[in-house]
Amino acid sequence: MSYMVEFAQQQIAEAIKRAAKQAVQMGELPILPVGDFLLEVPADRQNGDLASNAAMAWARELRMSPRKTAEILANKIDLSDTYANHVEAAGAGFLNFTLSERYYAKVVEDILSKGEAYGESNYGENSRILVEFVSANPTGPMHMGNARGGALGDCLAAVLQRVGFTVEREFYVNDSGNQIEKFGLSLDVRYRQLLGENVELPEDAYHGDDITQRAREFIELYGDSCLRQSEKARRSALVQYALPQNIAAMRQNMKKYRIEYDTWFCESSLYQSGEVERVIALFRDSEYTYESEGALWFKGTEFGCDKDFVLVRSNGLPTYIVPDIAYHYNKLVTRGFDKAINILGADHHGYTIRLAAVLKAIGIDTTKLDIVLIQLVKLMRNGEVVRMSKRTGKSITLEDLLDEIPIDALRFFFNMRDPSSKIDFNLDLAVEESSQNPVYYCQYAHARICSIFNKLAQEGVTPRNCTPEELSRLNAPEERELIRLLSRYTGELIEAAKQYDPARVTRYCMELAGQFHRFYNACRVKTEDEALTQARLALCQCVRATISNILHMFKMTVPEKM
Repeated sequence: MSYMVEFAQQQIAEAIKRAAKQAVQMGELPILPVGDFLLEVPADRQNGDLASNAAMAWARELRMSPRKTAEILANKIDLSDTYANHVEAAGAGFLNFTLSERYYAKVVEDILSKGEAYGESNYGENSRILVEFVSANPTGPMHMGNARGGALGDCLAAVLQRVGFTVEREFYVNDSGNQIEKFGLSLDVRYRQLLGENVELPEDAYHGDDITQRAREFIELYGDSCLRQSEKARRSALVQYALPQNIAAMRQNMKKYRIEYDTWFCESSLYQSGEVERVIALFRDSEYTYESEGALWFKGTEFGCDKDFVLVRSNGLPTYIVPDIAYHYNKLVTRGFDKAINILGADHHGYTIRLAAVLKAIGIDTTKLDIVLIQLVKLMRNGEVVRMSKRTGKSITLEDLLDEIPIDALRFFFNMRDPSSKIDFNLDLAVEESSQNPVYYCQYAHARICSIFNKLAQEGVTPRNCTPEELSRLNAPEERELIRLLSRYTGELIEAAKQYDPARVTRYCMELAGQFHRFYNACRVKTEDEALTQARLALCQCVRATISNILHMFKMTVPEKM
């Protein structure tokens, strides 16, 4: 909620408590109730602007009918020092309050004074959060899940920053382990095939065209010189060439997607720094591991896992989860973040259970780790599922999307549903310049307001500061609803941060744009009444600043004309 909403609620809550005290003094209530109660926006605005359940919350303490208690309180409540101007008892015992014209004027004044800083808060109290997202294996192209994860992670980080957290964005580069061994094997086979050798690529290797392309590039640079080397040396040389190329391509795609990471953290650095060995030592010293057939096992069943599992193989090599443990140890202990958030695909559900178990076993507070699982994306064109790129004829990659769809639409569409919901991504709609396209709809609202100001400036009308009395004239239903909606913005940001769901803010932006268009169609901005014209211009300024705030925060274009 905004400062004004919160302040108004505090005023009314105090007025309710004073009324209860007065009712006790006059013998109308048996005791002074002390229980907590709520003040909320009712679903039906005909029930007022705010509703309190105080009478129902106090029913057990008072041993009185909530309706009777509400009537007593309503008769005693003094609203003179509040932003409300009417209260009545209703229903089973609600207290319904109507906010005054002074309140609505104050909301507009508050937004104007803050401008594009409107919505910011200190909810996070500078707590340090590390948001890790995308983190695709650098062995091939990035896919749809990476596309959604990128938009979600970056926009979530932006929301957390806006509400007062200190946030860092991180990409974890899996440049060690089995996938790199497989990468080297795949490159090696393609390299030898291109040079005329009759060798087959194993079924479980990487079969993408990108592998052949990297092998071809390597030949252009080094020819067949590596054929005379040992298999190990040849694969190492191929990986040392191809891996940086793939990581550079990832960086380039992320930059095009308007994502800038604070850190590209390499898995290999965990081995170099000794952190992998450190966590293995922690496990060996704990009571939650045992050795069997030369391997180090973790007692997973004691932590809710379906079975025990191996941490270190009998050949001394750690399994995939050990560097992940070291990585999270690095995040939460070595670097000391207050919270680590991982954005992962829905297929990681079982992995998250295992990860939480092993972290808990070595004494890491797992409440400091939150994992957001994102559901699948289905691409649609002409009402049918699309799996192949028009450009390449292959499976659609993030790079294909970046080339085909405007970045604004990609970032907006991937943030229209909460992470746990599947998305049907309408490729036709994403490129359409019409009010049916949600991001275009929001951008058009901003451009429309800019057009209003430009047109009025040509007629010699420029905005000026309004008095509270002038702003109080914004009392048409469409004006009031627009101000109410604007007053929700800070609260929407905080809820989006709490729920790790930046889609709340995207949907709010669509709602705000829609309400502005309704206001514009119902209320002429320029009228014969100069004071009313200025008040409506002030309201337009509030909407423009808030839409601009959201689009800038999510790194989308903020057009002044369309």
